Amino acid sequence: MAEIRYIAVEGVIGAGKTSLAKILANKINAKLILEEFETNPFLSKFYDDRKRYAFQTQMFFLINRFKQQQELNQEDLFSHFIVSDYIFEKDNIFAYMNLSGDELKLYETLFPQLQRELRKPDLVIFLQASTDRLLYNIKKRNRKIEKSITKAYIRELSESYNNFFFKYNNTPLLIVNSTDIDFVNREKDFDELFNQIFREDRAFIEYFNPVSGE
Repeated sequence: MAEIRYIAVEGVIGAGKTSLAKILANKINAKLILEEFETNPFLSKFYDDRKRYAFQTQMFFLINRFKQQQELNQEDLFSHFIVSDYIFEKDNIFAYMNLSGDELKLYETLFPQLQRELRKPDLVIFLQASTDRLLYNIKKRNRKIEKSITKAYIRELSESYNNFFFKYNNTPLLIVNSTDIDFVNREKDFDELFNQIFREDRAFIEYFNPVSGE
């Protein structure tokens, strides 16, 4: 495998991608890139009325993510590693879930033009968890903006993520079953995952099914 310098962590809402990105960045002294979801003024309205606010929410995220990712083209000479808690392509998952008709056509015209200018990660980590675990994590962190999220929406989103990464081959990919592990509070769980990330004999696409540290 080529040297890993830019790692992106992905997963459904509540999968722990931001937590893992922060811990990983701290471990390897990396520049940390976090998705700025809280700056989207349409997001809370979208959770209440998906159909009405889907396009505004989608466009805000698309442009904001593009601007943030574009900065990676001018690589920070003082940061050997970069860790992000999302990939730019994730935008497609939500677009095809929530847009239709002329709005989707406009999106499909714009997205490829933006994507071609951006740097690809050296490795993408997809945290895959059960719907119940995702809902547990969402409830535990108790964010006001996520109060309206339903189990049906999380299940639909999980299926969309699974379908997306089943076909994904743009970069090396590590799929992690994170349902029964706790890499935030159990050092052993994180260490096992860390070793998998930087294993020299890892294949282009791999599935890691760790055993709980309990």
